[in-house]
Amino acid sequence: MKKRKYSTPLAEAIRIAYTRGEGDEDLEPLVLVDNDNSPIGRFMPNDALIFANIRGEREVELTQALTSKQLNHFPIVPLNLCVTTMIQYHPDLPVNIAFPPTANLSNTLTELLTKQGKRVLKCVESEKAIHLTYFFNGKQHTQFKNEDRIIIPSYETENLADYPEMKAAEVADATIAEMKKGIYDLIVTNISPCDVMGHIEEKNIVGQAIHAVDKQLGRIVTAAINVGYTVLVTADHGVAESWLYPDGTIDTGHTSNPVPFLIVSEMKEEILLKTGGSLVDIAPTIIDILGLEKPQEMEGRTLLKTGIGFSSHRILLLILDGWGYNPDTYGNLFLEFGTPNMDKLKIDFPFTTLIASGTRLGMPEGTVGNSEIGHLHMGIGRRIVSDRVRIFEAIETGDFFHNDAFLKAINYVKNNKTSLHLLGIISFYSSHGSIKYLEALMGLAKRKNIHKVFLHGMLGRRGEKPESGAHYVNQLELKAQEMEIAKVVSIIGRHWALDREENWERIEKTYELLVNGKGRQIIDTNF
Repeated sequence: MKKRKYSTPLAEAIRIAYTRGEGDEDLEPLVLVDNDNSPIGRFMPNDALIFANIRGEREVELTQALTSKQLNHFPIVPLNLCVTTMIQYHPDLPVNIAFPPTANLSNTLTELLTKQGKRVLKCVESEKAIHLTYFFNGKQHTQFKNEDRIIIPSYETENLADYPEMKAAEVADATIAEMKKGIYDLIVTNISPCDVMGHIEEKNIVGQAIHAVDKQLGRIVTAAINVGYTVLVTADHGVAESWLYPDGTIDTGHTSNPVPFLIVSEMKEEILLKTGGSLVDIAPTIIDILGLEKPQEMEGRTLLKTGIGFSSHRILLLILDGWGYNPDTYGNLFLEFGTPNMDKLKIDFPFTTLIASGTRLGMPEGTVGNSEIGHLHMGIGRRIVSDRVRIFEAIETGDFFHNDAFLKAINYVKNNKTSLHLLGIISFYSSHGSIKYLEALMGLAKRKNIHKVFLHGMLGRRGEKPESGAHYVNQLELKAQEMEIAKVVSIIGRHWALDREENWERIEKTYELLVNGKGRQIIDTNF
């Protein structure tokens, strides 16, 4: 008889799912059942839930389903849950927030320009729309007066690899058309394929994405020069420029490398760029080029060494999502597949690199960048401490265990004699959170003598080695056994749970798992 690789039931079930061709991100729902095949730890009326994810925009739809009394997209059962979210996902959700926003980020780049009568356009496909709107505007859902948006629908497909170029050409077409009109003082365009395809473990697919983005880069820059736009080319973070771990396995995660920054202008001979800058410095640079005064809230500094009177006060900020800079050839798919347009621009125009991760962007030292942090700091022109840092500091100081929002959930469970559910990403490091959050919340429940704690996990391999999900679930199951008050009872791939484009059939699958126990049944060997 073949020995089990893992001693815990859900970790072993995930390992077996790998043999069926499932990955962490698309893992079909797994539900723990007792000896009578009854699902364990389902959401029941008057239970409490702590949704432990951060970031927020992909968590809104599932939170809506769990807190609504009625939902138009699929049938739900009103549960009267006491829901706590780790951060604010959306201001209209009826939840308690453990780590609310620390401040209203005023005088962002978009707000400043539009208030001064400048016209701003955001151009992006829907896959990345939230980054160019909500995050770029300082985590605000507001669309300012004089701010227009062109959002091109991404392909509707379960297999992103079917369309490696995504809608790069269409986004480029729209950008070029709007530049020709000459009515916008600032156009911000995001070209998405390098990031989205960089997370897929198929080298040729990533290569096609790189070629597509480089091709559209060439088209857009040529058009901009012809119509008198100054172009700032940069990225929010890297992916495929360091696509391999040292041992040769594929690393689909984001990187800590800097990103390129160059200015395409007919005044190139006069432009000298500073070194050592970060994404925080992009907004002040745009303000400088436009000849405006930088607001006191912006800590960033212009990347221009000397003041220049630009002949054109129309700017295109072109964000090549996921295009990092790495001179090393090892695992560097940009160098392997070639980027002739970017290579020529780096020779012909002023070029430098910008820090896009770590402490300079309010993240823990040595951590990788991501689209949310990248677009946020580009748009606000100042460094803000990330939610990740705030939460880890609270765990270290002990404040985490006295958090009012968490204690409301604990007291709700005690008063109603019900169960506490912990829901979140199970990963060592993800832009959506950490396994450490779930472990800390279990510790809080144990301190407060809560004995019915059920954990529901989401998996997503980005930035992790192959089949890492089973490893981390095993770690969490063992931790729950050690604490004796908790149990990991369901697992699902993040593809199904974390949606932001109203693919409600995915959210329904997650809801049915959490509430009705629908999924592949795994017998609790410790029942």
